Amino acid sequence: MAAKKTRRKKSGATEFLDGQLLVAMPSMPDERFARSVIYICAHSDEGAMGIVINQKSKSVTFPELLVQLKVIEEKAAIRLPPEVEDVQVLRGGPMEAGRGFVLHTDDFQSGDSTVTIHKGVCLTATLDILRAIAEGVGPHQAALALGYASWGPGQLEDELLHNGWLTGPADPALIFDAAHDDKYTRALRSMGVDPAYLSGEAGHA
Repeated sequence: MAAKKTRRKKSGATEFLDGQLLVAMPSMPDERFARSVIYICAHSDEGAMGIVINQKSKSVTFPELLVQLKVIEEKAAIRLPPEVEDVQVLRGGPMEAGRGFVLHTDDFQSGDSTVTIHKGVCLTATLDILRAIAEGVGPHQAALALGYASWGPGQLEDELLHNGWLTGPADPALIFDAAHDDKYTRALRSMGVDPAYLSGEAGHA
């Protein structure tokens, strides 16, 4: 089945997918991305970068990460605002798994360090946003990803051509919620795809 998609930028014959979702097809040959849902943060003629949003980190929680990064002292962890516990720590992808990226709503900006991606979703990769969240003055919704997924020039386009992914619009609610177990199914349904009938057909209209 083909998912309908909207694309925002073009360069010559190339259509870019910033702010879109990638959902792995059953035919996905790379086991690291089996049943993965990826939010595309950047896409150009030079390649693409995205964050896996349906794989929760099993090794660390957000408060623990704040302590590890020395954003707060260990004894301060019990005094964190309640909403800090709700910040998801994701396995964002296989590249640079020790590096953190925060996807968040656009009610927080950290100068040039914050990049607006699409429809109120931003990306910040500095400690400023972690401090703001710890102090209760951060964005309304946020998810911290450890690592990311990346593609070289033309690589993502080739994977789409060979039925590796479905693409479609991203719902911010899907990005930030904590129900990871059924996020893959919900992402497909948001594209008008019934998972029961999903096959290895092409992922582009």
